[in-house]
Formats: sequence, C-alpha cells, structure tokens
Amino acid sequence: MSAVVHDALPGRRIGTGWTRPELGSETVALLVAAYLALACNGAFWSAVEASGSLGAGAGAGAAITVASLFVMLTAANWLLLCLLSGGRTTKPVLTVLLIVSAMAAYYMRAYTVYLDPDMVRTILHTDGKESRELIAPGMVASVLTFGVLPALALWRVRIRRRPPGRALLIRGAVLIAAPALLAAAALVSFQDVAALLRNHREIRHLATPGNYLVSLARVLAEDGTAKNRSREPVGTDAHVVAAAQRPPRLLVIVVGETARAQNWGLDGYARQTTPELARIAPINYGEVTSCGSSTEVSLPCMFSPYGRRDYDKDRIRRSESLLHVLDHAGIATLWRDNQTGCKGVCDGLPFESYEHADDPAFCDAEGCRDEVLLQGLERRLDRPGDQVVVLHPIGNHGPSYYRRYPAGFERYTPACRDAELGHCSREEIVNAYDNALLYTDHVLARTIGLLAARPDRQSALIYVSDHGESLGENGLYLHGVPYAIAPRTQTHVPMIAWLSPAWLAQDGLDAACLRERARQPASHDNLFHSVLGLLDVVTSVYDARLDLFTGCRRPALANAGAG
Repeated sequence: MSAVVHDALPGRRIGTGWTRPELGSETVALLVAAYLALACNGAFWSAVEASGSLGAGAGAGAAITVASLFVMLTAANWLLLCLLSGGRTTKPVLTVLLIVSAMAAYYMRAYTVYLDPDMVRTILHTDGKESRELIAPGMVASVLTFGVLPALALWRVRIRRRPPGRALLIRGAVLIAAPALLAAAALVSFQDVAALLRNHREIRHLATPGNYLVSLARVLAEDGTAKNRSREPVGTDAHVVAAAQRPPRLLVIVVGETARAQNWGLDGYARQTTPELARIAPINYGEVTSCGSSTEVSLPCMFSPYGRRDYDKDRIRRSESLLHVLDHAGIATLWRDNQTGCKGVCDGLPFESYEHADDPAFCDAEGCRDEVLLQGLERRLDRPGDQVVVLHPIGNHGPSYYRRYPAGFERYTPACRDAELGHCSREEIVNAYDNALLYTDHVLARTIGLLAARPDRQSALIYVSDHGESLGENGLYLHGVPYAIAPRTQTHVPMIAWLSPAWLAQDGLDAACLRERARQPASHDNLFHSVLGLLDVVTSVYDARLDLFTGCRRPALANAGAG
C-alpha cells in the first residue's frame, strides 16, 4: 500500500497519483464561467467578428475589444452561476449548465440558432419525435467533449465548506464584484462595445448560457401569467349575412409548415415543385410576407386581428383568434393537427391530433405523413351548416426533410438523408427540401380534388405557410432568426386560394379580378379578414381593406361586410 502524504496546501493529497483540489464555490463558478465564455460561445465570437465591430480584425484596438468582451462575458456568466448555485448545489447545477450549454453551442454553431424567448418556447414545445431527429452523432460528440468531460473534471474538485456567516459575506462580495468587473471591462472599450450592442442587439441571444437562461425565465413567466387568465373575447358581435337558400359551405385552411416561396413552383422557381397545383391553376399569391420566422410566432399572429402591423405578442396570446370569431358567428370549426398543436389558436374548440395516429397507409414509428389529415374530410361536405376545417401538416419541417415524403416523391437526387445538414452538400439539402414540397403539392391537390368532387356544394381552400426556411444561404439553416434580421428566405412564403365554381357563382366573385389582386403584396395580416369576408361574417373587428376578396365581390356584399 502506498503512503499518502499531506502537503502544506489544504485539500491536496500526494502519493497516490491523483489530486483533488479544494476550492470555494465562487472560485469554481468563476472557472466555469471563463470556460463557458471560451468553449461554448463560438457562435457569439463569430457574430462579433462578422459584425465589423473589430475593424480590420487585427491590431491592438481589436485585441482590446475582444479582451473586454471576454471579461464582460465571463463576469456576466459568473454572476449568473453564483445566483443559481452555491454550497451543496454547486456541482449539480454547474454540471447541468455545462451539458446544456454544450448542446446550445452545438445547435447555434450548426444551424445559426438564436436562443431568444421565441426559440426557447419552440424548443419547450418540441415533441419527442422532433427531438429525436435532432440527436445526431455530431451533437453527441460535441456534448461529450465540451459538456460531459468538463463536468467530470468539476466533480474531482472538493467544494470548500465555510461557516454560514463567512459564506454569506463572500457570496455578497462576489455579487457586487461581478457586475463591477463587467462595467469596468465595458468602459475599457466603451465606444466599440456600445456600437456592437446598439447596432446588433440580437447578438445577446448568442451569449451562452445567459441567452437560454434569461429567455427561459421570460417564457416561464409569460406562460405562467397566460395560464392564470382567460382569453379576451374578440368579435362577439359576429354574425353571418348570406343570401337566402344558399347551400352550406366548407372552407379548408391549410397552414403550411416551413415552405418558402423561393422554392415554390407556382412562384417561378426553376424547378416545378408544384406540378399538380399548376394543372389545377389556383389563385397564387406571389409576394406574401409571414408574421414571424417560427411557428410559435406566426401561428397565433396570422389568426389574430392584430397581426404584424400592430404586433403585440402579449395582446395576441391573450386574445381570442379567428376561429373563436367564427364560432361566435355560428360557423363550426375543427383543427386537424399533424404537429405539436395549434399554439392557442383553437383553445376550447374541436381539435384532432394525427401526430401519432395508427394508420398503416400513412404512419410508421417515425410519425405520420400529411395525407393522414385527409381521412374522412369528404364526409364533412354532407354536414349541415357552414364549416371551417384547419389542417396543420408537418410539411417541410427540418432538418430531416427526407422524412417528410414517401419514396415515390424523391424526384431530385441525391437527397440529404442526414439530420446534420452540415454533412450534406447544399445541392443535397435543396433536393430533399424540394422533394418534400412535391409531396405538399400532392397533398394540396388531393385536398382540392376531394372538395371539387362535389360540384353541387360550395367549398374553398386557402393555403399559406407559417414561415420559410434557410437552406445554407450565408451559413444559415432552418428558421427562427429574430424577425428584425431574418433573411427573406424565412419570411417570404407561398399562398394559394381555390374556390369552387359554385362558390364563385354564388358570391359573384370575379376570378380574373382575384388573380390580378394576387399580384399585389400580401401578408399573414390578410388571412383573418379575408376569411371573414369570404364567409360573409359581419363583425366590428373586420377590416375590408385587408380582405383579399373584397374588391372582387358584389358591391352589396362588400358594403355589408364593411358595416
């Protein structure tokens, strides 16, 4: 047995070939804070360099600015870690933060994700199926290297125990010193740092772990408040003004997922990704802007009377939606979902989830393809009264675009079959994405076919995507970039409308007029009012100026709607 010799330094043992240093919890937090600033903030440092705030990127001035930012980031992390951990909780809390930060760093680096509140809310609402698609070998290796290994080293450290009074005094001193250090570092390069944070405010959503911790706190606070209050009524005066003896109507609204207009065949894309729709020739809106760059933002917004023009996230989330207004007017609604829910849009109204349906024709262990949403749809044509059915497909949800379509739709090859998009060429990524659009085209054409099979009934379909997608342009992938800096690929979305001949005739709608109107710019803001106008719903929240159909309707109905 080898002897164990205690040296003059407390907490260190020599003679067995291993060492367990003893450190105060504040010192451990500082070391972890510095490590996170260096190892888990690659996206932050890349954004700083790309911002141009460092001038030519070399020289003493740039070096001083980088040093100032490093000290600021370390000081901010130190403050956060000391607020979240201490004493016996130091190791468990810091271990979780190391691992989560390594995961965050990987996704920010791989997909240029900004962890703002909207993105964190999206992550929290992601189901197991979508989460599994994101667990790639590269992510596992990154978490092991930058999260698990440092955490193992952390557990080799012994946390020094102090008397309660002394521990409280030291902790208080650190909570004063950390902000002071942050302020001092900012003053050293005040002009450059101030310009960076003023001109590139979104960069704060790349600073780990503060980005996801602060965003998580905001999301939990907002969602907690929302649960404790009822939705504010909207359009309670809604009623239908319709011609006598008019047959019942069925309007299908398809809320597309992650389809971008740049790859939409009807919008002039080099590839014909919408061949079946091209034969049907619906009304195609070529210049449509989304309300957000993520489903969590766009979905509530497009069904709201307030929209992007008067954007107020809290107001939208606490108010009733278009579907509630239709319900007030006596129009039956149904939400059919192949995703993670309606984001509050259909709260309290009929809802059907097909995400984990047991349908051998369209479903497997990975989930269901979007045609499952059409099961039994034609039977709704026989029901009395006006109806609105919303279909929420999984569409082109990434990064596993190749899972969104059956093998028969793999027209463009080779297609990327890897959730780590960085492992594929841009051509392979675009091929997989375009194949998924081909399947969306098929689902929409089949839906229209079901409606058109009953020429005696009035039916219509509106399709609009919730947001677009980046496919590697400028190093960006997926979506969710803060709206103020989101590229056009994430906010320019396809939209179509199809109305049965019976509907056009009954309403006196001029198809040529509608097609001409479709050449003008539109946005998600138009959906709420266009649906109300199309269904002859009169309410104080209706705005005829935002109705895409009003200029092509009979004057009598247009005037009634405006009232």
